[in-house]
Amino acid sequence: MSSRRSRSRQSGGVSGISDDQIADLVHKLQQLIPEIRGSRRNSDKSANRVLQETCNYIRSLHREVDDLSDRLAELLASTDSDSAQAAIIRSLFM
Repeated sequence: MSSRRSRSRQSGGVSGISDDQIADLVHKLQQLIPEIRGSRRNSDKSANRVLQETCNYIRSLHREVDDLSDRLAELLASTDSDSAQAAIIRSLFM
């Protein structure tokens, strides 16, 4: 048995996550991430690549949320603070 597989099994016992469970979780991530899901060869992606793509996707979602928050703040600043539209915008921040 290779030392890497041996370490993997040892650490799997400590953390309680088996190699099969990790492979299953990586497969589930492949199904969730649009950049990977659309790829014809997603079964060929390494776990490392899937995790990198997942991190990139999460970062892009954070940027998108920040951008939308900024746009809502600008919209709120440009509306009458007592208007129904302002109340709707404020509720989106909650």
